Amino acid sequence: MKMERDIRGAAMVGQLTEVSPWEAELILNLRLWQDGVRGQDHVWNSYARVFGPQEGRAQLDVFEQLLWVIEANMIRPLVRHGVACRCIGSDEAVFANMVRFASDGELHEASLIATLMVRPAHAEHVALLAGEVGTATRELARGHNAARDGLKNAPFTMH
Repeated sequence: MKMERDIRGAAMVGQLTEVSPWEAELILNLRLWQDGVRGQDHVWNSYARVFGPQEGRAQLDVFEQLLWVIEANMIRPLVRHGVACRCIGSDEAVFANMVRFASDGELHEASLIATLMVRPAHAEHVALLAGEVGTATRELARGHNAARDGLKNAPFTMH
């Protein structure tokens, strides 16, 4: 019975290629952040590259605070897939949907979704942070896509 409970949030519910680029970015940042210092450095570099060091730090602090509040008040540990996995787990989908609703201004719905992860007393706070994270992650994904588009059209030079 314990084993079934431990993997409940890992059930595959989709693929990263089936969601918008910013939602895939959000899920990957969640995975990287939870993966440890190297992953956290990667996330920081993304924020700094798109927002600049000062604004990047401020945006990253909100992302970090969201994850901290969830972790401190979670109903059960969130389950995630590996960084390189193309699947989206059910816990990751819940997280992404909550952030999407919150950043679209649907805070009541985001708070309800948050109760799947945290105790109800903390759901509104989580939803408010999620709104900020969603807005920043949309900008992050736009910045990454612009950089990729620029590289695609750049002249090819060896060494």
